[in-house]
Amino acid sequence: MKRVLAIILGGGAGTRLYPLTKLRAKPAVPLAGKYRLIDIPVSNCINSGIYKLYVLTQFNSASLNRHIARAYNFSSFTDGFVEVLAAQQTPENPSWFQGTADAVRQYLWLLQEWDIDEYLILSGDHLYRMDYCQFVERHRQTNADITLSVIPIDEKRASSFGLMKIDDTGRVIDFSEKPKGDALKQMQVDTTTLGLTSEAAKASPYIASMGIYVFKKEVLKKLLYENPEQTDFGKEIIPSAAKNYNIQAYLFGGYWEDIGTIEAFYDANLALTRQPEPPFSFYDEDAPIYTRARYLPPTKLLDCQVTRSIISEGCILKDCRIHHSVLGVRSRIESGCIIEDSLIMGSDFYEPFAESDSDIYTEHIPLGIDADTTIRRAIIDKNARIGRNVQIINKDRVEEADREKQGFFIRNGIVVVLKNAVIPDGMVI
Repeated sequence: MKRVLAIILGGGAGTRLYPLTKLRAKPAVPLAGKYRLIDIPVSNCINSGIYKLYVLTQFNSASLNRHIARAYNFSSFTDGFVEVLAAQQTPENPSWFQGTADAVRQYLWLLQEWDIDEYLILSGDHLYRMDYCQFVERHRQTNADITLSVIPIDEKRASSFGLMKIDDTGRVIDFSEKPKGDALKQMQVDTTTLGLTSEAAKASPYIASMGIYVFKKEVLKKLLYENPEQTDFGKEIIPSAAKNYNIQAYLFGGYWEDIGTIEAFYDANLALTRQPEPPFSFYDEDAPIYTRARYLPPTKLLDCQVTRSIISEGCILKDCRIHHSVLGVRSRIESGCIIEDSLIMGSDFYEPFAESDSDIYTEHIPLGIDADTTIRRAIIDKNARIGRNVQIINKDRVEEADREKQGFFIRNGIVVVLKNAVIPDGMVI
């Protein structure tokens, strides 16, 4: 894997994840209480023996830069690195990144300086665990110019993805972006070619791209320079290359979730609390997910009732009830609180007297969730201050709402409290 350079695409504005992306890049959005989305592809690379990684980003990259600088420092005796490449204006390229392919094109002069054979191109907003060694090995065995990682899907979900057709050798011969009706039927393939059993192939007769690619070094250079008007890999570069290049499909059989929307992000986080086996587990010694070491104290629970939940380190919980929820680092929950079906992202710092009773805060609402507050089906972003007797329960069952001045949004019926927001005592959402 020393001959592979990884490129993680994180440059989009993350509009589907807004307001979680209001103050941060999409790959910097917190995940599972203590991680960030960028930790998933970076950890997969490290576990696969790929130590040269660039992260291309464009929007709100300050927190992403800080996280990567603190989390991923390789030994000075290796050539390993994880480095952010932010969009920049130059005399040759006065525009910002116009798409995934354009982002790579603008930095190709730097990427080509490395003596490698393949580029591994990854997305920054997916939750999955994958051994890229097998992916790259398949690429080499089939002498492919481009290899796409694909998942088998059923007819119900197929129209939401970019689909492809393959021949008997696994070579991709046709693409269709989110087809419906007869166009969808025409995209059915025999997925036993990729290793599925006949029963599984019948249940999932379509294959969808995961947005993960391996390119031969010279092929990527040629495609980007020959088609300067094409700015996106999945919609333009790869489909137009199908006739003249050997594009192979690699079947991924594990759990994979695109968490690019608020609803998908919420569901993926709470699914981690599932028992006996969640769809994705962070408890894997052979392939751990890495993140920044914070050296926080243990979590303190004082007369609490906690069921089906994940509590990160450094939390202080007092006489409260937590059910089917994920609490991030340094979360502070006061007495009488009820937290259900929610994601609490925690805080970046402790306030003075964090362990004291909240009555000590006489002039302002303390960091965290104050006494006798109820929160259901919500996402509370970092450093939020939720006052006493607050009800965040979406009492009117609103599906969509923008209340930025009041410190919250509602997306798909999920209340999202903004980072650094202050929700006053007694407020009902």
